[in-house]
Amino acid sequence: MDITSFQQFQKIIYDKSGIALGPGKIALVSSRVRKRMHFLGIQDHRLYLQRVMEDENGEEIIQLLDVISTNVTYFYRQPDHYDFISHKLRHWMQKGQRRFRFWSTACATGEEPYSLAMKLLDSAADETVDMKILATDISLSVLQKGVEGVYEMEKLKTVPPEFRERFFNPCPTGKEPCYQIKPAIKQMVLFKHLNLSAPPFPMRGPFDAIFCCNVLIYFDDSVRKRLLHDINRLLRPGGYLFIGYSENIVRLIDDFKSVEPAIYQKI
Repeated sequence: MDITSFQQFQKIIYDKSGIALGPGKIALVSSRVRKRMHFLGIQDHRLYLQRVMEDENGEEIIQLLDVISTNVTYFYRQPDHYDFISHKLRHWMQKGQRRFRFWSTACATGEEPYSLAMKLLDSAADETVDMKILATDISLSVLQKGVEGVYEMEKLKTVPPEFRERFFNPCPTGKEPCYQIKPAIKQMVLFKHLNLSAPPFPMRGPFDAIFCCNVLIYFDDSVRKRLLHDINRLLRPGGYLFIGYSENIVRLIDDFKSVEPAIYQKI
């Protein structure tokens, strides 16, 4: 991919998704775009770029963002977060709260919201509570996988054995052993397409907690600030924001206080 083509892809991707790709990402962009080009039978990056720029209905731009988006995820990533929210849920329930709303901002193939749903359901024990999780992502393909809720055995290595037994069903015999999320967990999660770089968002909230883990690293400060301000709007007073261990929001917004590593509370 020549530098001019890369710069044009770079601008389109930033304008449409907020994902900031530095000059050192030319090999990554070239490799990922090539996958889409191969599917379409296009040999030249410039011809594919022209196709994207002439895309009137936005469908090809969605496909471009699909291949560019990074979807590295697994069950119970950052496990301390789930222990923290489990403790808070029990505390809220002791105070009489019975309705809970959560948001997984970049849910990828569903591991994060399903991890949260399993932990919440386990923490609620046999009590009757109303718990829902909104799971959003910019990639339509990963959202579909989340809706299906089917995972290879390899993906379940980080799921506690008792949760694997309680919350998954073995798939019908196939080439590879796989498991599907049980309906009791599936019905707690609503998957929706959302571009995090384009607030304000249509949700009304308020959410008790928002998971925005390993997302901010892909944006520049301008997009980060817009996103964080709308997250603040959607969180209830005293609600919690969870981010990636390598991320920090201190210099971006003043409306949160740090309570534990990568966990912030709305002031």
